Amino acid sequence: MTRQQEKQSKGDQKEEIWDSEDLATVRIKVLQGHTDSANSCQFIEHDKVLSSSSDCSVRIWNWKTRKCLKCYENLHKANIPQASATQDGKKFITCGWDKQIKYWDSETGQNLLEKTENDFLTCCQLSHDGNLVAVGSDLSKSLRVYDLRSGDLIHFMKNYHGSGVTSVKFCPEDDKVITTSMDKTAKFYDLISGKSTIKLEGHTNVISSCAITGDERKFATASWDKSIRLWDVATGMYRSKGPSTMSGGHDGSISCCQFSGDGLFLVTGSYDMSIVVWDVENNVQKLKLQGHYGWINDVAFSEDQNWLLSCSKDCTVRLWNIEESDKIPIVLENKKSVGIKVIKCSKCGKPFSMAQMESFRDVTVCVFCRLSSPEKPWLSFTDTPETTESAAGSSPA
Repeated sequence: MTRQQEKQSKGDQKEEIWDSEDLATVRIKVLQGHTDSANSCQFIEHDKVLSSSSDCSVRIWNWKTRKCLKCYENLHKANIPQASATQDGKKFITCGWDKQIKYWDSETGQNLLEKTENDFLTCCQLSHDGNLVAVGSDLSKSLRVYDLRSGDLIHFMKNYHGSGVTSVKFCPEDDKVITTSMDKTAKFYDLISGKSTIKLEGHTNVISSCAITGDERKFATASWDKSIRLWDVATGMYRSKGPSTMSGGHDGSISCCQFSGDGLFLVTGSYDMSIVVWDVENNVQKLKLQGHYGWINDVAFSEDQNWLLSCSKDCTVRLWNIEESDKIPIVLENKKSVGIKVIKCSKCGKPFSMAQMESFRDVTVCVFCRLSSPEKPWLSFTDTPETTESAAGSSPA
């Protein structure tokens, strides 16, 4: 490469801009453009974000450049509480307080399907294969499921809950729909049998949101009672032992939650304007993030788990870089307080906790390196993993 080519190459590389101090361990990017509360957010493709707002618009952003790629305005005549996109971002669904459900082509902006109900619609989600949409409502307390290929309403459960539905989620296999409600319950609806198969109770206030892991072993409910409950729905142990509870992370009602891809962590957002990342294996708080100026409406993990996405009543969407969060002193102290060792991966060099390991003596490689090369036996019976922090009460390695 000539000097001129090298100079041109350096000129073409734009320096990444952050909304935080250069030395900040958790750096942030703020996406601004909505003129009213940002209500839902979702990672789509590898570098894009979808958000919906009370300003009746949906936006698609390139979160790396922080540019709004597309703004679809006046999609509804009233507040859009949620939008849900296919993973390729080519289509998305919206529901509104104008009692309408709309299905959109994101490339052309064309309205592919429109349904009008007789009730305020509070939440919606596309199935993972993009063929179905589940919708929850307020006054009729109902669950609706539409087949987007035909436009037909294939399931309608009126008065499904005792009060308004607050969230809907498809299980990973798309064979069940989970709902939460202001009646303090969560329900599993089986799409094959057309029946409710599980009803979970125990929270002392509204259940605002829920999340389920990819293997469907862990299920979480988040509530206005400021607690998160973890249910073992795979084995049915919740029937005899009940759920485990995580609390103390938020000072206000919890509004939203989502599991990380590996199921080891849960992120929650609250009306106290904070975001908390929880270590699910040990039922403890790992990290607390603050910076929004309004309550948090939605949160999400990126696929590689290096980023958190949040949106707020303050009209902004934020991205939090948590890639180096295991190096934050408070995170290390939290791990030490519950006796968790932090190990340095022998492949990528990044720290990871024992919660990510099958056996302290057997595994020296973090879960992400193992997943990137599943054909390799990442077991070492002779090497001793480097310990960056020791368990409480012992000496550093």
